[in-house]
Amino acid sequence: MQPTTPLVTQEGTTPPTEFRQALGLFDSVMVVAGIMVGSGIFIVSAEISRQVGSAGWLLVAWVITGVLTFAGALSYGELAAMMPEAGGMYVYLREAFSPLLGFLYGWTLLTVIQTGTIAAVGIAFARFSGILFPSIREDKYLIAPVHVLPGYALSLSTAQLLAIAIIVLITAFNSYGVQWGKLIQNVFTVAKLGGMAALLVLGAVVAFLRPAVLRANFAAPWHPVNVTPIHGLEATTAFGLFVALCVSQTGSLFSADSWHDITFVAAEVRNPKRNLPLALAIGTSTIIVLYLLCNLCYLAALPIHAIQTAPQDRVATLTVDAALPGLGHVAMAILIMVSTFGTVNALTLAGGRACYAMAQDGLFFRRAGLLNRARVPGWALAMQCFWSAFLVLPRTHDRATGAYGNLYSNLLDYVISAALLFYILTVAGLFRLRRTRPDANRPYRTWGYPWLPALYIAGAAVILAVLFVYRTTTTWPGLLIVASGVPIYFAIRRRGAL
Repeated sequence: MQPTTPLVTQEGTTPPTEFRQALGLFDSVMVVAGIMVGSGIFIVSAEISRQVGSAGWLLVAWVITGVLTFAGALSYGELAAMMPEAGGMYVYLREAFSPLLGFLYGWTLLTVIQTGTIAAVGIAFARFSGILFPSIREDKYLIAPVHVLPGYALSLSTAQLLAIAIIVLITAFNSYGVQWGKLIQNVFTVAKLGGMAALLVLGAVVAFLRPAVLRANFAAPWHPVNVTPIHGLEATTAFGLFVALCVSQTGSLFSADSWHDITFVAAEVRNPKRNLPLALAIGTSTIIVLYLLCNLCYLAALPIHAIQTAPQDRVATLTVDAALPGLGHVAMAILIMVSTFGTVNALTLAGGRACYAMAQDGLFFRRAGLLNRARVPGWALAMQCFWSAFLVLPRTHDRATGAYGNLYSNLLDYVISAALLFYILTVAGLFRLRRTRPDANRPYRTWGYPWLPALYIAGAAVILAVLFVYRTTTTWPGLLIVASGVPIYFAIRRRGAL
């Protein structure tokens, strides 16, 4: 599709049409690493340990995540170097398959994946802020829940207000230029990686002073205990263990997710044909190694049953408490606040460029395809901010218990499998483009082609198939969300740009 004709401002001048290439290799690595590390690594190991039941299989689950993530990153590197333009996966799917498939990814990204994640990470920031400031709580309402539909309500608590404020603040900074987004990203990513390094040091100290815990965890590393059944299957059988390892990837694989978001800002990376593949490889490998070390740290400090029963699944907090009694909650609250702030920034920075790319093709609001005076897509950032902030407000309501949840959590659960399907299709697009555009300029060719991309597709497809069979309530609805974009796509095509 041809880009839409640029609008003319009130002053009679045409807005800038080119991004500022302000991101070097270090900056790009910081985006990859910073967006991967949110709050998941400090929490999800509890759920995984309940599913697989032992220290050895807990580490295997994270190794699977590492192999798939790294294979995916190396595969994306070729696409990024070949098409270094704003839009990332939206562009790759459009070029490899069709504009419709690209739009369906962009539709899901903008309505749920990116904006829902921004909302979720913003709330995570607020929740852990509540440990330092008790008045910030999800049940301390400024506007009490107003029930709008059976099982659904709208509310505004102090935690929700803080989450919205963070989303707006970060969007405002990014609207003043990529240099501001870069500065925030670099500072907060370095800080969070430093905090993770400190956590590893504490784990090593505990392992040295109390080696009995680590020895006990690895006395029977492949013998599952206290496992949570999955549709009647337990990890104590071979097939049950296979299912548990696949299902566990909903936690581990997506705690390492969004590494590809650097490709959304490809047009702002200096020497992208070199730096994008390098940033994907360096960033993903660094974080996967840190994730494995974090889990070894947990196993060095806590018995497996303590990991499985960690209050609110806060394994990292228990680990810090094991080394520094009484300080775990405060120390981890500060680390997770730093981590989530940086993650919201990276998600905001990247998502705005996806909106821009779709608008350039006439598939999103036309103004989202404009750059402001700072040469960033200001309108796209504002629209993303509005929807992300709105997703903070709706609550789910359980009539039986009276408990309130968050709508975005349900939506994200639904689209996890859909997102994995798009990743599979993107890597498959690498094969298709090798066939349909054999003479295209490829500054970087995927290492291990065709075996490494094929490994990713095969592994991810197996996990996806298991999820569709054993996680039906949170997988099939995701396809409906994706499919809802089909009539919208054809309506936009008939009527032209929004």
